[in-house]
Amino acid sequence: MRAHLGDQLVIESPATGTARRDGEIVGLHHEDGTPPYDVRWSDTDEVTLVFPGPDAHVRHLDTLTAAPAGAEPAATAAPPGGAAGPGDVGRRLTVERRRRGLSLEETARRARMSPDYLAYLEERPGAPTLATLIRLADALGTTVTGLLGGGLDLPPGQGHALLHPKLRDLDPQECRTLLSTHGVGRIAVSAPDGRPVVVPVNYQVVDGAIVFRTAPRSVTAAAAEAEVAFEVDHVDEAMSQGWSVLAVGRATVVTDPVAVRGLTQAAHTTPWAGGERDMWVSIRPTSLTGRRITPADE
Repeated sequence: MRAHLGDQLVIESPATGTARRDGEIVGLHHEDGTPPYDVRWSDTDEVTLVFPGPDAHVRHLDTLTAAPAGAEPAATAAPPGGAAGPGDVGRRLTVERRRRGLSLEETARRARMSPDYLAYLEERPGAPTLATLIRLADALGTTVTGLLGGGLDLPPGQGHALLHPKLRDLDPQECRTLLSTHGVGRIAVSAPDGRPVVVPVNYQVVDGAIVFRTAPRSVTAAAAEAEVAFEVDHVDEAMSQGWSVLAVGRATVVTDPVAVRGLTQAAHTTPWAGGERDMWVSIRPTSLTGRRITPADE
């Protein structure tokens, strides 16, 4: 038995062969689509972990939608959990696709839809059907909730753990690859009163050094000329996988005017926190370690 996200699990009566319970498959625990599955039951709306027996079969999404090849069903109301504002879904689709280095055509192929329709979703406000969102989330390795912007105030990692996870150490080259080139990381420092503090910052990697902007009298500025820890990670909710990288090194203030001007001109983004943050801090890692969680059979 194999399934995709959005397929329907049907349990039939052995005596009559008629459906006695059905639900939507909302979570996979194996990349090849084999059981078990997280199923949202249609009669209770509850999600449970299911190991299908001989009385169960999968009704695939493409047979449920019954739409012509390459066509999309009419738009419906967004799924529960809060509708995104106009254009928000399209922007999140574009960000996720580019973050994974996928072309529009490849993403459409993975999601089993027309590239023209995907382009429409990315460029214009729209309300794609739940079935469409499920296929796109599966193709991009994210979740429907993530595409809709739901759960933004919740910490990641609330899904089920893998049945057979494998935790392995990353070598320095893998750590450098995952750390670069820019994003959001967390710096661990000692505040002026001696208490430990962890602060998220927008960062980028330049010539092997981690650099970020801060305000001169901020907590992160106080880390200058001290040894600090810097951590960046990623959690894949859909696949219950993830990685983290920890860099340790001395933080220094960038004072050379030419270097400061070059960093400012080449910056990928301004600090999300806003305000006057024109002090550049550089961390040259002396230790670089990391770990990754994957299925045991990978």
